[in-house]
Amino acid sequence: MSPDTKMFDKIDLYKSELNKKRPFQDPVLLRELQVFYRIDSAFTSNALEGNSLTLSETKIILEEGITVGGKPLRDVLEAIGHGAAYDYMFSLIQNNSLSVNDICKMHRLFYEKIDAENAGVLRKREVFISGSEHNSDIPEYQDLPAEMRKLETWMQKTRKNTHPVLFAARLHKKLAQIHPFIDGNGRVCRLSMNAALIQNGYPPAIIPPILRREYIGALEKSWTNDQLFIELIAGRVLETERDLMRMLHIPFPDKYIKHNDNEK
Repeated sequence: MSPDTKMFDKIDLYKSELNKKRPFQDPVLLRELQVFYRIDSAFTSNALEGNSLTLSETKIILEEGITVGGKPLRDVLEAIGHGAAYDYMFSLIQNNSLSVNDICKMHRLFYEKIDAENAGVLRKREVFISGSEHNSDIPEYQDLPAEMRKLETWMQKTRKNTHPVLFAARLHKKLAQIHPFIDGNGRVCRLSMNAALIQNGYPPAIIPPILRREYIGALEKSWTNDQLFIELIAGRVLETERDLMRMLHIPFPDKYIKHNDNEK
């Protein structure tokens, strides 16, 4: 089954409204958005993986460099690492491509304070995804260099002819199924997905922890049918666009206001 093209049309309509404000070209506004999503992205992405930091605690760590008492050291290091990886991800905004080297660098920046030996390095042993029925489908570690080369070839061939949101969602899915690193794969999948989105002028897809069950369930189903996962990611891009339009005081297009009271 193909993804819902109406949702992509709606995303593109909202993007065209946002482009009138040119948020990704205005240096001041771009910097404000970068800072805003840096904290939100670190909090939500880490929380999806069980990190106990709150949004305000993540903000204190990233903006003031102050550790939070009573919290596990690893949770603090994950916030710091995600901030560094996010900064690199955002620096790729002017690029027209994403490479395996970029993906490995994001992992290294995220993971180097946690486990320097394995940061940015393809795993050297087998891994398992908790609760998944597809662990036998995860590539063996000996096959990872070839799998990552295949991923890069897929990115180069597919990106130009695929809707950017569809491409970003499938990049996340493919990277998650390869599971190239010993740990931190989920964080790197979401960073890579968002790198692809912002390079094409779309806002990042922020997945709040309240959607953890739906997100994990859709990702698990994507091994055989990725429609549900693509729709979930598209929905999150759309929600980020709505948030941006509210912050920038951009009216919602009449075409959709008439059919959705939540957007009034």
